[in-house]
Order: sequence, then structure tokens, then C-alpha cells
Amino acid sequence: MFQFSKELEMMVLNLDIIQSIAFTTAVLLIGSFIKDKIYILNKYCIPAPVVGGFSFAIIAFILRQTGVIAIVFDTTLQDILMKAFFTTVGFTASLKVLKKGGAQVIKFLIVAVILILSQNIVGVLSAKAIGVNPLLGLIAGSVSMTGGHGASGAFAPLMESNGLEGALSVAMACATFGLVSGSIIGGPLANRLVQKFKLQPEEIEVKEEVISTNTHGEVSYSEISIKKLSESKLTSSVIQIIIAMGIGTIGTSLFSNIGITMPSYISTMIVAAIMRNISDAKEIWTISVNELESLGSISLSLFLSMAMCSLKLWELVDLAIPILILLTLQILLMILFAYFITFRVMGKDYTAAVLAAGHCGFGLGATPNGISNMESVTSKYGPAPNAFFILPLVGALFIEFLNSAIITTFMNLL
Repeated sequence: MFQFSKELEMMVLNLDIIQSIAFTTAVLLIGSFIKDKIYILNKYCIPAPVVGGFSFAIIAFILRQTGVIAIVFDTTLQDILMKAFFTTVGFTASLKVLKKGGAQVIKFLIVAVILILSQNIVGVLSAKAIGVNPLLGLIAGSVSMTGGHGASGAFAPLMESNGLEGALSVAMACATFGLVSGSIIGGPLANRLVQKFKLQPEEIEVKEEVISTNTHGEVSYSEISIKKLSESKLTSSVIQIIIAMGIGTIGTSLFSNIGITMPSYISTMIVAAIMRNISDAKEIWTISVNELESLGSISLSLFLSMAMCSLKLWELVDLAIPILILLTLQILLMILFAYFITFRVMGKDYTAAVLAAGHCGFGLGATPNGISNMESVTSKYGPAPNAFFILPLVGALFIEFLNSAIITTFMNLL
């Protein structure tokens, strides 16, 4: 568990798979506690996994930089939790729902593509303006922002082969910076939109009349949103998630064998969507939406907490001033884009505000961060079911292919 690293010249604490999930779960609980106690965190919808995970990441950074100890997590469950979450998202992809939200999906996809183009144009032009390699601007653009760590790992070696030294370490550091930034700015931005335009959720899923007695002994009536969970439906939902994940891994292998590379969670998401639509059409089995959403929310929180705890903030220390300038411009671009374009194009309503928060998350690093931003907003203001259908579908199924094509085009032009 403890060992001395000659390379780092300090003690290293290696946590195994069980210790890692237990530790990050505790960090998640601490994050929830801190968020509840600090008004500004709750007011601006900062996700609890980000609060706890980033707080720990700072502590881990200080301990490592001062030579006290380095903490290493076993992130095996991180990938499993991510797949489990996207599998639950796949179960929401009903064609019946698509008929209602199809136009919005296409519209948001167009908005996301415009952001990718904007990130690369701003990145390349800014790099030229400050006198550095334009490929550096591309790395700080959609490679590490919309693309996140996945695209960074894929494209950085190509950048290095084209003469950009240290591209991989810079790309990973930029992706980490974007991951944190996207989680921080999404909630406050949506909070501003909701309050400025006095937006309200369009509908409540389930309502129940509640009778209560106030301090004067008077009886009052109110309506609240509730979600009743069933043990048998939870069990059935877990089984469906496991089956979809298992079949999805086969799909990933088949795609790999024919030379198609894609994120592993896409196959499980597609399988879940197929299962959902078979269920809708044939009614062979029941899809329990509430239970699946609850399981998905748990998986997302644990995944994001583990991802935040595993952040290597010391990678940001070595970033040169030009990179910091480029990243700052990308953050400003994302804020302005989400506020003035995403929100307005998507309808200037409550769902559009939630999508703007989500766009900050996946537009600066990862779709799960976008979902977390949206969950943080909806937990405060109310449900936005269409947003949770639109963003994952675009972020998981479409945007990676289009981003790769756009990055390749820019590289060829440069």
C-alpha cells in the first residue's frame, strides 16, 4: 500500500479498487456537506462531486509538491461507472421521444459544431497573434476542450510528429484545465439565465397532494414533485444495465476489428437505446425510467468524484504563459457562446438555460461534466427532461466524429 518512489523521491500511497471507490465516495459526501453549508456554492449550482473532488485534488497537489506523499487511485471502476451512466442515458433514447425532440437535437448539434469551429479559429488565430506554433492553439482549441482527454490522447502524437514538442503533456494539462473550468462555470451561468429571465420548468413529472399543519394549527395544501422507487423495478433496471453493458463490449470489439475506433461507452449506449425501443414497440419487458435515472445519477456522481480526485493538477504548473492565455480565451469564448448563442438558439426557455450549463461542461472537456452541471441546476429549479435527452445524444453519439473530422481538416490546413 505504501512504498517509496525513487522517481518522485517521496512516499506513495497506492489505493486498491475498493479503497479508491470508498475514498472517493467519502469525498463526494464531504462535497455535498460543504455545498450545503456554503451559500455561494449552492446558489451558483456548483456540483457536489466537483466541490469535494477538486478540494481534495488541491490538497493532493500540495502534498505532492511539498514532497510529503503522492496518492494514486485505482480507476478501474471509473470506466465502469461511466459506462453504467451512459447505459442509463441510452435507455432514455426512445424514438417516441425523438419525434418530439428531434428538431432540437439537430439544432443543438449544429450549435455544438459551430462551437468547435469557433474554438479552433480562436485558438489558431490567438496562437499566431502571440507568436507561438498554431498547432498549440489547435491543442488548446477543440482537441482538449470539446475533445477532452480522449481526443487529446489521440491527436497529440500527431501534433508531435508534426514538430510540436511535448504536445501530449500539454494537451492532457489543457484537457484537465478545461474539465475543471467547465464544471465551475456551467451552474453559475444557468443560474444567471434562470434568474434574469425568470424561467420556470415546463412540467412536473409526478404530483401528490400533501396536507400539512402550520404553526397556527391551520391546514394547508401543496403539491410537490415525487419519484417513488420500487425494489423490484430497481433490481430489473440493474439487470438491464448489466446486460446492455455486456452486449455493448462485444459491439466495441466488433467495431475495433473493422478498424473503427470509438469511445467504449457508445456501444453500451446504443445497445440500451435498442433495448428501450424494442420495449416500446413490443412491450416484452418494462423500462422503469425513474429507477434507471436514479441509478444513472448515482453512477455519474461516483464517476465524477473519482475523476476529480484523480486530477493531476501539477501538470498545470508547467504550462507556459502562452498556454494560459490561450486557455483563458477559450473559457471566455465558452461563457459568451453559451450565454448568447446556445441559450438563444435553443429557445430562450428553462430547458435552453439547462442546456447552456451542460454545453459548458462538455464543450470544455466531457459529456459527464455537462450532465452533472445540468443535474445541479435541475436539482435546484426543477426537471428539464428534454435537456437530458438532447445533450447526451449529441455529446456521446455525434460530436466526437465531427470533432475528429474538423481537427483533421485544421491540421491539414496548417
